[in-house]
Amino acid sequence: MTDTMIRTSALTKRFTVKKETVEAVRGLDLRVMRGEMVALLGPNGAGKSTTLRMLTTLLPPTSGEAEVAGFDVVTRQREVRARIGYIGQGNGAGHSQRGRDELISQGRAYGLSVADARRRAQELIDSLDLGAVADRVVSSLSGGQRRRLDIAMGLIHAPELLFLDEPSTGLDPQNRANLQEHVVRMHAEHGTTIVLTTHYLDEADALADRVIVIDHGKLIADDTPERLKADHAGDRITLTFDSEDELRRAEGHTLGITAARTGLTLTLRADGGRHLVQKLMRGFDEAGVHVSAVEVARPTLDDVFLALTGRSLREENQA
Repeated sequence: MTDTMIRTSALTKRFTVKKETVEAVRGLDLRVMRGEMVALLGPNGAGKSTTLRMLTTLLPPTSGEAEVAGFDVVTRQREVRARIGYIGQGNGAGHSQRGRDELISQGRAYGLSVADARRRAQELIDSLDLGAVADRVVSSLSGGQRRRLDIAMGLIHAPELLFLDEPSTGLDPQNRANLQEHVVRMHAEHGTTIVLTTHYLDEADALADRVIVIDHGKLIADDTPERLKADHAGDRITLTFDSEDELRRAEGHTLGITAARTGLTLTLRADGGRHLVQKLMRGFDEAGVHVSAVEVARPTLDDVFLALTGRSLREENQA
């Protein structure tokens, strides 16, 4: 048993589109250790889904190497697939089938006996709070219930590694929060290694031990959420003024910190925002500058992406 669950070296995938070569993934070097929960972030087209498809043996690499659970994804596909679970963006269960039956069928497909498949299905039904709906047809379930059923199907064979591709897409805030709670509990109880992609930056911040940021097929950042925010984005100080004249006067008293101007608002970024804003306000008072509103906000992962690439991940993903 290896402590390294995912290892890639110079992993690359090229496609030919209308006689043009597109490098979807370019020389990716990754390490994910056993028991980690890792979020893979990036805008649409960054290479996240292509990377997941290569790691789950659904797509062969153009070049480079990748091992999952100690097995090469090209030459040992059967061994890799036996050790992973993969929850895609679509629903995996048949709409006209009962949830419990789908779980048992999935277990049988992985080689479990009927008795073991039934036992394992019941364990997951209990763990993921599906008891009240497990014997209903899938088409009658809510979006959150279907996503929990999808996760149960991916876990039926007790995989060492679970891939979650956009697990919260399409869910309302309450169902998103419930699903996140289930993922955290599952990770804590079973020690499952989890790799998830998400467009919800608060989700990555709340769930992940590590965040890996990919852009244009290349890795541009890899660290804990807190260290990424500390290293790449300061606190955001937003100052609002009643008039153009007040704002212009304030621009000369920002302690040398560059301020971005939007309408009657100045935005500054710096470490120690709450302490700094006190110094700013003293300077404004001495200069006779009136500030109508002040807001200090901690940096987000979107701020990190903005600092690294010059654009907002949130805007990219809403496009």
